Amino acid sequence: MMLNEIYGQKAHSLIPAGAHTYSRTDEVFPENAPRVIERTSGVYCWDVDGNKFLDYGMACRSVTVGYGYERIADAAVAQIRNGNTATKASKVEVDAAEALVNLMPWVDMVKFAKNGSTVTTAAVKLARAYTGRKYIVRCKEHSFFSYDDWFIGDTVMDCGIPQEIKSLTLDFHYNDLDSVRQIFEDYKGQVACLIMVPTESEEPKNNFLQEVGKLCKEYGVVYILDEMITGFRWDLQGACQYYGVEPDLVTYGKGMANGFSVTALGGKREIMELGGLSPGKERVFLISTTHGAEMSGMGAFLETIKVYQELQVTSHLWSMGKKLCCGLMDIAKEYKLQDYFYITGAECSPNLVICGQDQSPSFPYRTVFLQEMLREGILMPYISLAYEHGEFEIEMTLDAARKAMKVYLDSLNGNVDQFIMGNIIQPVFRKYN
Repeated sequence: MMLNEIYGQKAHSLIPAGAHTYSRTDEVFPENAPRVIERTSGVYCWDVDGNKFLDYGMACRSVTVGYGYERIADAAVAQIRNGNTATKASKVEVDAAEALVNLMPWVDMVKFAKNGSTVTTAAVKLARAYTGRKYIVRCKEHSFFSYDDWFIGDTVMDCGIPQEIKSLTLDFHYNDLDSVRQIFEDYKGQVACLIMVPTESEEPKNNFLQEVGKLCKEYGVVYILDEMITGFRWDLQGACQYYGVEPDLVTYGKGMANGFSVTALGGKREIMELGGLSPGKERVFLISTTHGAEMSGMGAFLETIKVYQELQVTSHLWSMGKKLCCGLMDIAKEYKLQDYFYITGAECSPNLVICGQDQSPSFPYRTVFLQEMLREGILMPYISLAYEHGEFEIEMTLDAARKAMKVYLDSLNGNVDQFIMGNIIQPVFRKYN
């Protein structure tokens, strides 16, 4: 028995779902994907059997420079040698807070944490405390905000969450300003906040982000932008800078420390200071985590900013993304598949759409294409580019895609089930296993 199989079985016997993130579980990958990764470097990973893959998942999009990038790793290690933690606030966490506030014009104060769910939920709590209201409005089309009840209760995977909590989250549709206005009217004076990602697979139209901000101001709603993915990818100052929008509160994570566990909640002082020690104010228990400002992560974050500035990382992500997108679409045209295989979203973070015979997105046909990419050594659950994806890696990917596209075309012309090695890729959010 191969080590992949041994460790895969161990993982499922010891860890619910076999991994600590649902987007890392076996069910969201084809059968021939590696079960367990042993090491990573640059933009490559090796499984426990020593098989090498060019990686486009990049650790759930959290690595934007490269795995183990030496300068950033060394900065983290230097802080580990400083003790990595302390009984009081550390110098490096103050330096990191100052760096983020100086970098983002819409951030007056910041709280660091270890995962995105912590900071998005803290943003919601602050908004409720600031407004004295209870309802949360979130974008229906955006895939993930938090593992906490306010969001998960608004998905099909809502087992274990009381109806009373589910009823407090309301949905609007992206690029549909009327849907926002309607909720604000229907629940006038009751909505604490609106939260969305600046963009996911669809670009904002007709100044949608700015117009939502105006509505939030008109109705007294706290405007929260979740930049967990877009921050440090669209621009060093995130999608807020790229699209020219200013939120009341904003959350960051993923690429801000090149894979080290650092997230942040930032925003206007008048809201953020509710979690502070202002005399005479009712206390809001905001974020209080032992390891939230761990020195190693803070050191990695500070060095990541320097690397971004010196190497123009976001420009590279846009450039390589455009090259990859154009190449993939050229191949699709060669096979006359441009109506079945196409790309949406921004080129720095493209969304790959793979359709079935009815030209609708299809998990079976997506499985076929990604399975064939894996045969060529390309791990591509989605496309998350990093600085170390260079010309060589893009050409390698396009060579593999040309072969995979041929098999995908054959599956469209035949019985798709005959082309699938094992399981069909499954979405994370579904009612039953």
